[in-house]
Amino acid sequence: MKMIMKNPFQPRRKATSVIGAVAAVAFTTALVLSASGQPSGTNAPPGPLPASNAAPATVTLASNQLNAIQIGTVGAYTFPIEKQAVGFIDYDEDLSVQVFSSYQGKIITNFFNLGDDVKKGQTLYTIDSPDLVNAESTLIASVAANVLYSNELVRATALYKTNGVAQRELEQATSDANTAEGAYKAARDAVRVFGKTEEEIAQIEASRKIDPMLVVPSPVSGRITARFAQPGLLVQPGSVPAPYTVSDLTTKWMVANVAESDSMALRVGQPVKAKLLAWPGRVFEGKVSQLGTTLDPNVHRVVVRCDIADTNNELRPNMLANFTIEVQDPIVSVAIPTPGVDRNSDGTYEAWVTVDRHVFAQRRVKIGMERDGYYQVLDGLHVGETAVTQGAVFISNILYAPPSD
Repeated sequence: MKMIMKNPFQPRRKATSVIGAVAAVAFTTALVLSASGQPSGTNAPPGPLPASNAAPATVTLASNQLNAIQIGTVGAYTFPIEKQAVGFIDYDEDLSVQVFSSYQGKIITNFFNLGDDVKKGQTLYTIDSPDLVNAESTLIASVAANVLYSNELVRATALYKTNGVAQRELEQATSDANTAEGAYKAARDAVRVFGKTEEEIAQIEASRKIDPMLVVPSPVSGRITARFAQPGLLVQPGSVPAPYTVSDLTTKWMVANVAESDSMALRVGQPVKAKLLAWPGRVFEGKVSQLGTTLDPNVHRVVVRCDIADTNNELRPNMLANFTIEVQDPIVSVAIPTPGVDRNSDGTYEAWVTVDRHVFAQRRVKIGMERDGYYQVLDGLHVGETAVTQGAVFISNILYAPPSD
């Protein structure tokens, strides 16, 4: 009988293969960790700390380098809460009057040109009015009738006293006289409506002559801002354009186009400051007087109207203007001059603080608003600290690119 013998080393060969595979995996893992820069053993030193826990960078300046910077104490500054807009200047239409004639007629004479200043009551133009002719004709006829019936009443009264006429005739004469007197007064009032004075009415009555010239005066004091009156032009009440437009120029409108995102912060009465290209260095102040109720669908902006005093008439319609609207009360915040802050490539900002004015420590700061050469510091600095107020970029350059010996 043939016997089959088992190889006593076969199991050990399999164990050796498993151990070799484990060793190969461990070696490969070590190579990968070594290539990635991570520690391959538990006894390796730890990596660098995160930047938030790292000590701030410092730079020591020599005495001759201090001349390139300025150092000051961090203080507080008042920052107004404002919105910006662009617009133009216009006349105050509430103070502009279109001067129409109250009656139809042809213009006879003009007395003022475009741009002239006028006073209230001064004659702007005259017209030949058929309505005035009819009113004066009625006045002249009523004067004659009033005189006739007045004399008739006097005669009837005298005859009645001597029984020359009956009472009925006296009463009829009294009625006729009263009617004539009423018609006369009504005719005078009708002529007075056309602007005729008492002296002019008396002259018409005495001369029995018609004056067809209707005078159209200025209802307000101001300046002629529009003129369409030409001699011979037929004018009618309310027919546009008006022969003259008179505007009070002591107040102007600033019409601003405010972005939709800023419109909800606006309120009537908020202070407004305007800067114009025509007046560099000047600031004109006013207040918001009206807010638009709709937005322009094309540009998504709302029209805001502001009133500005212009007693010297320095502003002209359609002048371009930049508007600053104060939407909230100003706030007082920690601030630092803009040259005392350096902007990094990642969009962050840094300042430099010092204790001994020789060694400067880098400080990460959070910047808010900018106003008049100052940054609002939301975080990173405190009032009373000593910091670089000019030359922050100079120190940063030394830190990141130190000068060679």
